[in-house]
Amino acid sequence: MKQYRAIWISDIHLGTKSCKAEYLLDFLKHNNSKKLYLVGDIIDGWELKKNWYWPQSHNNVIQKILKKAKKGTKVFYIPGNHDEAARQFNNLKFADINIVKDIVHKTKKGHKLWVTHGDIFDSFRSISKGLEFIGDGFYSLILWISEKVNLIRSKYGLNYWSFSQHIKSKINNVNQYIDNFEKFMIREAKIKGCSGVVCGHIHKPEIRYFGNMTYYNDGDWVENLTALVETNSGELMLINWSQQFKRNISK
Repeated sequence: MKQYRAIWISDIHLGTKSCKAEYLLDFLKHNNSKKLYLVGDIIDGWELKKNWYWPQSHNNVIQKILKKAKKGTKVFYIPGNHDEAARQFNNLKFADINIVKDIVHKTKKGHKLWVTHGDIFDSFRSISKGLEFIGDGFYSLILWISEKVNLIRSKYGLNYWSFSQHIKSKINNVNQYIDNFEKFMIREAKIKGCSGVVCGHIHKPEIRYFGNMTYYNDGDWVENLTALVETNSGELMLINWSQQFKRNISK
């Protein structure tokens, strides 16, 4: 069991067929932390309203998080836009889980990081036509293709590969949106007196430096299977669990 000072995960989208719950459950089994931040879109309320989908693996993820909280991990849940219904419970505590609008995390090195889902950006900027295209039917299509591609890759012993991220990286409007998003989040963090921001929302794991400010995006568990962690020495890094998952199941 690997021990960290803090772990950030977001955009799990439990309740959708695209959620890689088995990967996340394996990650949670092998990694522990003093603090666990759930940075929004944990449960996809939007999709569940349209079509109920809740396999046992999704329930297992919830149970694992609750078990960690019961055993002493400080769990903070920052709702996102897909689970925005939980925002009505801000500043309340349920089953040892603290629900907050946002929060400031202080690293071992003394840096203050503003932790928020990131959909605040959508309120200030209109989403480009290219991103709307990606976010609608085409996005569902490339997720479906990505799933089929990885089924084939697994049969040949190849590692998980995000076809959807590959496609999105080729679309200029999407890249421009992401750049604007990152700069906006850094400006907001600076206004709040922090030296960095940790967020999710756009499904793109990233650590990017803006002078003395740092942007951290923990990624997602739909396309990238990533988490952000702070080590016991105070270093922050991204972990991609796709390769580790393969090693674990082969044991």
